[in-house]
Amino acid sequence: MKFTDGFWQLRPGVTALYAQEAYDLWQIADTPDGPGLMVTAPTAVIARRGDVLNRPVLTTTLSSPAEGVIRVRIAHHTGAAWHGGFPMPGAGGSADRVEITETEGLVRAGILTARVGAGAPWDLSFEVDGRRVTGSGHKSQGYLRVAPDAQVDTGIVGNARAGQRTDTAPAYVHEQLELGVGELVYGLGERFGPLVKNGQTVDIWNADGGTSSEQAYKNVPFYLTTRGYGVLVNDPGHVSFEVGSEAVERVQFSVPGEVLEYFVIAGPTPADVLRRYTALTGRPPVVPAWSYGLWLSTSFTTAYDEATITSFIDEMAARELPVSVFHFDCFWMREFNWCDFEWDARVFPDPDGMLARLHERELRVCVWINPYIAQRSPLFREAADAGYLVRRADGSIWQWDLWQAGMGLVDFTNPAATAWYQEKLRALIAQGVDCFKTDFGERIPTDVVWADGSDPQRMHNLYTELYNRAVHDVLVATRGEGEAVLFARSATAGGQSMPVHWGGDSTSTFTSMAETLRGGLSLAMSGFAYWSHDIGGFEGTPDAAVFKRWTAFGLLSSHSRFHGSDSYRVPWAFDEEAVAVTRRFTHLKMRLMPYLHQLGVDAARTGIPLLRPLALEFPGDPAVAYLDRQYMLGPSLLVAPVMSADGEVEFYLPDGEWTSLLSGERVSGGRWRRETHGFDSLPLYVRPGAVLPWGARDDRPDYDYLDGLELRVFAGGSGTREVVVTAPDGRRQTFEVDLDAPTP
Repeated sequence: MKFTDGFWQLRPGVTALYAQEAYDLWQIADTPDGPGLMVTAPTAVIARRGDVLNRPVLTTTLSSPAEGVIRVRIAHHTGAAWHGGFPMPGAGGSADRVEITETEGLVRAGILTARVGAGAPWDLSFEVDGRRVTGSGHKSQGYLRVAPDAQVDTGIVGNARAGQRTDTAPAYVHEQLELGVGELVYGLGERFGPLVKNGQTVDIWNADGGTSSEQAYKNVPFYLTTRGYGVLVNDPGHVSFEVGSEAVERVQFSVPGEVLEYFVIAGPTPADVLRRYTALTGRPPVVPAWSYGLWLSTSFTTAYDEATITSFIDEMAARELPVSVFHFDCFWMREFNWCDFEWDARVFPDPDGMLARLHERELRVCVWINPYIAQRSPLFREAADAGYLVRRADGSIWQWDLWQAGMGLVDFTNPAATAWYQEKLRALIAQGVDCFKTDFGERIPTDVVWADGSDPQRMHNLYTELYNRAVHDVLVATRGEGEAVLFARSATAGGQSMPVHWGGDSTSTFTSMAETLRGGLSLAMSGFAYWSHDIGGFEGTPDAAVFKRWTAFGLLSSHSRFHGSDSYRVPWAFDEEAVAVTRRFTHLKMRLMPYLHQLGVDAARTGIPLLRPLALEFPGDPAVAYLDRQYMLGPSLLVAPVMSADGEVEFYLPDGEWTSLLSGERVSGGRWRRETHGFDSLPLYVRPGAVLPWGARDDRPDYDYLDGLELRVFAGGSGTREVVVTAPDGRRQTFEVDLDAPTP
């Protein structure tokens, strides 16, 4: 949200009070993290005693919830209600010490120090290993009053029909942190525009806007920069970011109300920032090995039954196209009843038998669900009578017709409602369902009353966490640790602890393929280790060229699914070459499973994603800073998806001797390359000196990786490499490879 009119003036209807000096500093013991530093910051420099009268102040409190992390809370009125932040499972309190001298106050948290200069002008500095990486200076900490007719834009008009707030709040608190020369900003959730966020206005407000708009399904108020730190705004409500777009020398973030809280998270590398951030907000669990295989969907169509499904599976097997998961989309339930968790008996008269037959073919089963209960479903009255649906202030059930006629929304702030919903899932699991696609979770109204009294503004974004947690928890309880996996669309900070997430509703074009990848890279920079997307795009039907190019890209993602809106996405529906492309890249992914599964095991320990922007993996190379049409799959594989029918692709290889995994060709890096590839190929290069664990099977993802394992050693390295391989059953083996040893 922009409050100013150029450098000197405010927009009409806006008045501002800024922290002008650190008038006094003192140590306190009762922060959420233990010892901390409190600063009184008057909104004018106090030159004489009378200046304190009628003078608002901002109270800034600093503390440390974890090593390398400093919490900052700015409050205008400290007694005002605050709706609270995100769950922080990694917060334990770890400030090394708090110091106050005549000239400054300090909070030290390992390599990160917050330094507040006493007196005027206001200056709050953040230092990593003694080097200032950012800070809050003149006119940075502000309290702004906004008149009802003020000329500002909240940026949250999406899905207004759900009762979301589209007007301004009467007051906001903002902070501005300085940007250095050449400093670049990444993250802020799964966003489909440019990977580098400088110059953008980003509103953290979950919306169902597809992949071609400024809206996002997964909004995360966290960013990291090339200067060695990250920032999390600890507010699940509406957070507005101006990333060098209002004050071009700064990142501004603002929230409505009287309190703003944020965390500064030290690096010094982007990977270090992500490690600390995910330690604070939650790390992903290990997902089952079978989930890395190909997911085949019914698509969003009505014309399918068991015979249709069986024909798909038979044909995939006949063509040597391994399928791991079969997904039933919406119409496994009767129309107008979503969600009633009941198989449509007109189409599936024997669901138990059908699921058993699918399991006999060693397939896992996923079914689509959402958090809505349509009024035609018998469950609507059951849930309404029990108080399980969200209500309006007058006590009536909140309902609308956008998606399902008269649908209500399950109130997951009510433990009884959560348990009721989970029992419906348990019944499906008992039938033979292995996992759930948790669709929606973004269209959450704000003109409602929640069972636990939560602020509706806070619950709009946070609802997805309660929804996905309810489903993930029941899978963990019934399937066990390591077997729970979702296919989720919406998320916010902390959502990475309930994988997997997919990119949402893209169109079936090369341009949408590119924007989909940008979304995945942005989500990776927001702490999400796993990510998928609809191969070929969702809306419409792709032509054969788009489908084949997207298939190669999709099977070089952590998770891979054929899915669409109004047509089946089986490869032979496009052409026979699509079958060959699917076979080639599905078999390749199965061979790569010892490598991919280990990346997932490592992500549970470190929080580092499988799909990585080159800026994350090569932070010292300035040539990679803006790259968003290629990525690293783990530390060893560089992938440049081909996004054209003619096969021409331009990409960058960092320094060193790289090897094409598909052709064996060796090329020198540190430069751009232009290549032309057939549909059965793409630039897939192995990093210099990498040792790639290569599996013995190409027909399934969940085999014994240690049986018949090869360690493929690639040129360009020296010394030794340690390679760890963890089998699906948890057996683990470490290999040490001498890169200087002569090859046989």
